[in-house]
Amino acid sequence: MVLVAGIVLLGASGCTSLDEYLRNGFQVGPDYGRPPAPIADHWIDSGDNPRLLSDRSSIADWWTLFNDPVLNGLVRSAYQQNLTVREAGFRVLAARASRRIAVGNLFPQTQTGNGGFTREALSTASANTSFVQDRFYSIWDYGFSLAWELDIWGRYRRAIEAADANLDVSVEEYDGVLVTLIADVASSYVSYRTAQSQIELATRSVKLQEISVSIAKARYKGGETSKIDVDQSEAILAQTQAIIPQQEIILRQANNSLCVLLGIPTTDLAPILGEGPIPKAPVDVAVGLPADLLRRRPDVRQAEREVAAQSAEIGIAETDLYPLISITGVLDYNGQDLGNLFRSNAFAGTIGPSFKWNIFNYGRIRANVELQRAEFQQLIAAYQQTVLTANQEVENGIVFLFKSEEQAEYLLKSVLADQEAVSAAVVQYRDGLANFTSVALLEQDLVDQQVSYVDTLGNVALGFVDIYRALGGGWQIRCQPPSEDEMYATEPPHSLSDSLPFLELPLPNAGANQQAAPKPESTPKPKVESVPKVTLPSTAPSEPSGVEALENLEKEAP
Repeated sequence: MVLVAGIVLLGASGCTSLDEYLRNGFQVGPDYGRPPAPIADHWIDSGDNPRLLSDRSSIADWWTLFNDPVLNGLVRSAYQQNLTVREAGFRVLAARASRRIAVGNLFPQTQTGNGGFTREALSTASANTSFVQDRFYSIWDYGFSLAWELDIWGRYRRAIEAADANLDVSVEEYDGVLVTLIADVASSYVSYRTAQSQIELATRSVKLQEISVSIAKARYKGGETSKIDVDQSEAILAQTQAIIPQQEIILRQANNSLCVLLGIPTTDLAPILGEGPIPKAPVDVAVGLPADLLRRRPDVRQAEREVAAQSAEIGIAETDLYPLISITGVLDYNGQDLGNLFRSNAFAGTIGPSFKWNIFNYGRIRANVELQRAEFQQLIAAYQQTVLTANQEVENGIVFLFKSEEQAEYLLKSVLADQEAVSAAVVQYRDGLANFTSVALLEQDLVDQQVSYVDTLGNVALGFVDIYRALGGGWQIRCQPPSEDEMYATEPPHSLSDSLPFLELPLPNAGANQQAAPKPESTPKPKVESVPKVTLPSTAPSEPSGVEALENLEKEAP
């Protein structure tokens, strides 16, 4: 009768119709379907730039395209040891346990065994017990009780559906942590190499400007110029020297960031990282198609699974509108003698259906259903916004990469032109044909352009990293999981030899093709016949980059 009343209520509830109830497999609430997502058909630059490939093969291990064994080792070590990854892994285990709880609720919720032994004594002083011959007796008792709420309306099946989706959410969150981790390692490594390059470049520029200071002092001593030239040359030199500690700060910050990402205490990684060029982006960039973001990017998939989980919550809320039907039973054996406890005449028990129906709820249940539906729509909007943001981030990364390369080409031309100008100005100043102001301005401009050029080379590498961060590449590294000891270690490694498995890998030798700049000879009046041209690389993908792009201006003195 109660079940029939509940089925009749389906038609009057305004939530789930009888037809939907049957079609959904005897469950109230909506059956989930993936919401539509606004996604572009192609990338903006895909038609104009042949370097953008629709291939997806290299996205999974994109960092290896830098061909840098040190970076490869850092990524593998960070994956094995990073504490944020470990934290996300345990959230997956927690979600898996929650799902098992949801599955368990589908079966009898109460299954309790109970038993006991008591020794009792009756009073013979009262009128009702005066006739008892044996006032002392024992009671043995053993029983079993069961209560099973039948899942007629789909409450527990919807809960399993929600738990499945939440488990997927935790897995996608874990993958998102991996994507961010690998991109952060690569970005910190690029910053480290860029700062190294800037320090080496500034050191070479200091040596060049020290020659200008020597010339100014020699001319001042010879009475050919005023002390202003000496002061101005020393001021320019000090400005260039100030670049070195500034870049050392950036170098140390990148070093410390790498330590945290590796899951180790902050320590000097210089003996391990060594010297190296700024990582070079490959010629072609495999970005796939925009629609691939829906299948590959973890935060997009996570947002979609959150929508699925909330869809199940609507069904769970709707079940409160209908009666809860249960089967309860008690099985009990009771006797004064343990040997007679399990005889048929010692058996007692009850079994039967029961129901509970929250009839007068004053609109609270319907309000809760509306609440769950509103949150469902909210999560759909959040999912669609996540897709739009993902598309935007990839497009931003693409334009940042290619425009940074274009910017680097212009800066290279500027540096080469400044080198010519500085060479001519120094010679003219030595010969008394120009004042030192022109030399100072050109030297300062050369330093500024060189700093900008190296920064832009770093931006090219960072742009490549940002593209694959936005594409969601890198989480596939978990297809080769760490060992159980690594996963459940209680203490992070403190020894670099234990924590960095790439110690035996060869380090790139950035200075192999570089010649040390000769020191100027100590003469009363240094003569600079010329400042040799420096062969700087273009930003074409096949050319070298980094510090090797900025050879020292060799100084010649008689």
